[in-house]
Amino acid sequence: MKLKYLFLASVTGLLAFSSCSDKMNYEEYNTYDKAYIEEMFGRVGGFMTTIYNDIDYDFGNYSGAMASSATDESVYSHAGNAVEDFYNGAWGPTNAKNRVWNSAWNGITYCNLVLDEFSNCTFPDYTEDEHYQQELYFYKNYRYEARWARAFFYFELVKRYGNIPLKTKTMSATEANALPQVPADTIFKFIDDECAAIQDSIIVNYGDLGSMAYYKAQTGRANKLAVMALRARAALYYASPLFNPNNDKSRWLKAAQLSNAVIAEARNEGMALLPDYSKLFDKDSYKDGIKEIIFSRRTAASNAFEKYNYPIGLENAQGGNCPTQNLVDAYEMTNGKAITDPESGYDPQNPYKNRDSRLALTVAVNGEPWPDKDTLQTYEGGANSSSVTYGTPTGYYLKKYINKGTIIAKTNSNSFTHEWVIFRLGEFYLDYAEAALNYTGSGYVAPEGLPMTAAQAINYIRTRAKQPDIATGLSFEAFKKRYENERFVELAFEGHRFFDLRRWKEAPEYLKTIKGMKITKNADGSYSYQEQTIDTRTWEDKWYLFPIPQKDVLNCGYTQNDGWK
Repeated sequence: MKLKYLFLASVTGLLAFSSCSDKMNYEEYNTYDKAYIEEMFGRVGGFMTTIYNDIDYDFGNYSGAMASSATDESVYSHAGNAVEDFYNGAWGPTNAKNRVWNSAWNGITYCNLVLDEFSNCTFPDYTEDEHYQQELYFYKNYRYEARWARAFFYFELVKRYGNIPLKTKTMSATEANALPQVPADTIFKFIDDECAAIQDSIIVNYGDLGSMAYYKAQTGRANKLAVMALRARAALYYASPLFNPNNDKSRWLKAAQLSNAVIAEARNEGMALLPDYSKLFDKDSYKDGIKEIIFSRRTAASNAFEKYNYPIGLENAQGGNCPTQNLVDAYEMTNGKAITDPESGYDPQNPYKNRDSRLALTVAVNGEPWPDKDTLQTYEGGANSSSVTYGTPTGYYLKKYINKGTIIAKTNSNSFTHEWVIFRLGEFYLDYAEAALNYTGSGYVAPEGLPMTAAQAINYIRTRAKQPDIATGLSFEAFKKRYENERFVELAFEGHRFFDLRRWKEAPEYLKTIKGMKITKNADGSYSYQEQTIDTRTWEDKWYLFPIPQKDVLNCGYTQNDGWK
């Protein structure tokens, strides 16, 4: 069977779920038959590279804007950017924001191809090679990596679309077009079953392989913890109100158990919260963050993210994703009190003094040197302010994920790799806390058989930030709000907020009023600060799920998500 025909079956099957005009590039493979691919380890490995490349990340997916700028985390400084479609109603079945719809189905197709056609190769021409056994060891792991990736792609789809087709084998276009949508419950079960089946078979640690260690660089590949992390996160989403309208408490318990399993396994492997929070997001995070980062998506060296987000006024800088006052207000005082607490000590005219340390690591504020020795001028009329075209509309600039040593000027420019953190240990303390709270109804009671209360889990995160323990005696609702605030702060700009507010079904509460800081420079050189509303937005409940692209509704007979017809 010629491989090109095998591929054509896969491609046409894929195109049932993506643009009918899409053209896929299989590079040199489409001119060779299946036997050619089976001859060499590296040729099959090329498919795995493609699979990993289909994992999405967000260093400015919307022409520089991040999904954070469709939430209350940030505002993109270029008015009219496509990210605004998420909150101005301009998206829909014919403008479906289908980046992940396309990439995930592409990834699923490749996963099925590897599993169906290339999972039992023996590479007989290389049996005498000195590294044959090591190569074969890594090759046999591909089947588990492919199953993990397929489950990951399905999670990315189900959290956006709900009911979708379940495609678990290579098939023709006719077969693929005939696949029915299955309930989201079925997709979540598939993810859970797949992860449970492979977590004890996939490589545990690519850095400790003993005699099987042959390749020097093995970062960026799924291992046991990545499998467990996907399973735990999917369980948390499945327990959340968007997918659990009847509040089935058993789902919260399972989510707590699985997050606890991630924490326990990570500890067994010598992992812990990294003392320096900022090291999780800098150019060396693949080395410095290895103690906490479970899985990340590394990009090629580039300075595009810095160009997008460096303060306007610097050569080639574009202003970018500017943190909101909503986010800045979420950072507590160092005494653990919210800035709205009369006893917090918050000074509205010295608003950044004595604040949670994560604020200074995430947000660049007026008067500080950023990204180099030049002092930010975000006050009205300042060099980096909204007075300048594309200057910050909020009074702030982004720090998180920025490699501040990057030079973006025309001369002497440089660039670095970036690591988009997909799973890290810190998240699972928070995930555990959420699940434990919703199962027990209290932040101070541990679920049966589990070692921590929600408060104890949150306090691990707060201790790293040098924040005092969360207050005692809070009601369920008060604790829930403190938890949501902690998650907002800890996971800012990591891609969670967009989906958290949807799975909680709390988007209208947070996304309607967007605030910034108006800063005035006084004659004596001091500054006056005044919070202000910079945007009032609407919310429609149909936005909790994405619209299925219209062409796939028409071609495949899918039922469109509620409200999008």
